[in-house]
Amino acid sequence: MVINPNALGLDLPPGTMRVQPSLWYADEPATPDTWARLLPAREAAGMQPLLLTETQYFHPSQVADPDDHDPAATLADLWDELAQEEDAGTLTPFSATWPGLAPASDGATDPDATAARITTELLHDDDWLKGARGALVPARRSADIPAVLGWSGATAHTDAVHLSTVLRSWEDRFGIRVVGLGADLLTVSVAAPPRTIADALAVAAEHYAFCPDNIWDGYDTLRAYAAEEVLDRQDWTFWWD
Repeated sequence: MVINPNALGLDLPPGTMRVQPSLWYADEPATPDTWARLLPAREAAGMQPLLLTETQYFHPSQVADPDDHDPAATLADLWDELAQEEDAGTLTPFSATWPGLAPASDGATDPDATAARITTELLHDDDWLKGARGALVPARRSADIPAVLGWSGATAHTDAVHLSTVLRSWEDRFGIRVVGLGADLLTVSVAAPPRTIADALAVAAEHYAFCPDNIWDGYDTLRAYAAEEVLDRQDWTFWWD
C-alpha cells in the first residue's frame, strides 16, 4: 500500500497523489531546495525524491523487476548489439568485445548530500530542468524509479527495467541517485565518480552501452567523452534520440 506523504506532517511543498503510475507530484515548479525537502519522505513513506519535467511518458502496466536481470549481462548484450555496426575508432581504446564492468570508485561522499547539492546547481543552471516539479516515487531505491514508473524515454534503445538494473549497479559502485527525468532525459548525481582516466574510460564504455546517443551526438571517441563527461563529474545526463 502506498502512503500519501501529505498525511505524515512532512515539510513538503503543496502537491497531490496520482495514480497510474502511483506518485506524489508537486503543484508548482521546483525550487533549489526541493529535492532536499522531499528526502525525508524516503524514510517516512518509502518514497524516493525526483525532479520531473513530464508525466505522460509512463507505462506502469509494463513494469518488471530489476531483480530479474544482471547488470553486467545487460550491458554486455547492449554493447554487442551496438559494436557490430560501430566504427572501430569510436570505441577506442576498446574493441568490439565487451570490456566488462568498471571498478567501483573509492572515497564516496554522502550520496544524498551530493544529490541535494547537484539538484540545486542544476535548477540554477540546467535549461532542461527548468519548470521541473518535485515528485515522490514509491520505490525501494532511487535506481528503481524508471522501472517503477514504467518510464518510456529510452524505448528506442532499451526498456525501463533494464535501465534500472544498470542504475542499481551504479548506485552500488558510484553512489548515484536518479534525480531528474524528462521525456527522453535522465540525470543522476554521482557521489563517487571515477578519478582516473583509466577508470573514466571503463565507465564511458558502460555509458555507451546504456545510452549510445551520449557519444554519437557530440564525441568522436569514447576517450574524448570520458575526459569531458565522466572524469570527476558528479552529474551524468543521458539523452535518447
